[in-house]
Amino acid sequence: MTMYFSDEPDHIQMLRATLRRFIEKEAPRPKREEWRRAQAWPRDVFAKLSELGVCALTVPAEFGGQGPDWYAATAVIEELSRCGSFLAGPYIHCAFYGGGNVAESGSPEQKAVLLPKIAEGKVQFAYGFSEPDVGGDLASVQTRAHLEDGGDTVVINGSKRWCTGADWADYIICLVNSDPEGSKYRNLTLVLVPTDAVGITRAALSHRNMVYTHSFDVHFDDVRVSAENILGGPQAWNEGWRVLAGQSLDVEKVEVAAITYGLAQAAVEEAWQYAQERQQFGRPISGHQAVRHELVDARTRLQACRHMLYHAAWLVSQGRPASVETSMAKLFVADVSVQIGLACQRVLGAYGLSDEFDMPQIVIDLIGMPIIGGSSNMQKNNIAKRLGLAE
Repeated sequence: MTMYFSDEPDHIQMLRATLRRFIEKEAPRPKREEWRRAQAWPRDVFAKLSELGVCALTVPAEFGGQGPDWYAATAVIEELSRCGSFLAGPYIHCAFYGGGNVAESGSPEQKAVLLPKIAEGKVQFAYGFSEPDVGGDLASVQTRAHLEDGGDTVVINGSKRWCTGADWADYIICLVNSDPEGSKYRNLTLVLVPTDAVGITRAALSHRNMVYTHSFDVHFDDVRVSAENILGGPQAWNEGWRVLAGQSLDVEKVEVAAITYGLAQAAVEEAWQYAQERQQFGRPISGHQAVRHELVDARTRLQACRHMLYHAAWLVSQGRPASVETSMAKLFVADVSVQIGLACQRVLGAYGLSDEFDMPQIVIDLIGMPIIGGSSNMQKNNIAKRLGLAE
């Protein structure tokens, strides 16, 4: 397979066409506005989306999937994001958080049980990584876990912050310190914690971006789960950093860049259409040089973002080393998309702040993208380190 610099292969083109028809039918703007006000994603529409087989794109064929095809799955996120985060969000929770991590790092039993459900879009996952005092330095998490019952039970105590979807996910993929006396990076474990486990409490957090759902503080008070729920099985105890820093990290960066790109594309499309319909001084405002240049600059930046994103997605799909390229894609697409969004908002003028348009929510979503999924500064640090820049 070669990089698609010209036409994408037929299956990607057909996938895009199918999703655009689906969005037009199932996610018109009035419905999206209802979802935005409710800060909730539509379960019924997502169930229909899952019937198209898109969740299976990250699941190997032997478990009922069609993949992993990270390029195609990235295209799904892009297309869904053009109508906001309301379908792209739960898709990421299922196919990327679930499919990516379980397929790469799950135990044989976990794969057999979870991957067929992921392929059908019937199980959801949330990330439990950040904590009240831990953001970028994930290896310093303070949520503790220890083994009891002869190693058969994991007991978890601590708190997680910004746990998005913790009220509807089936599992929280929880990063814990499993050896307080151990050396950093060698004392971490990932545990699949059922969200109905005894000892879990939640407190909602207020946020304005990515309003397909709420985020939560999640508190674990002597939460007990089977050691079989350790991601990778009991033998993966204290192996969490190796799991976290594997291909799933590259996939995470691509996924965030993809939803960012889709949102930026939606901003350009809305501004492009508005500028040709809005009349001032006897002609469409797209006829005025200042507006034309604003739009052309935005479109050019958008095209550059596309090249960065899909080159990284292609490398991941090929199983090639992609730590630098995925960090570059996440850095570039996130930072440049903020510029795109603000430029498009300026084209709309006062309407760029009106709920009659998608633009206000798109811009708010884009402003958050250089922060989430590993901040831009963290990506710069990773790139510098990977390229051997002297410290």
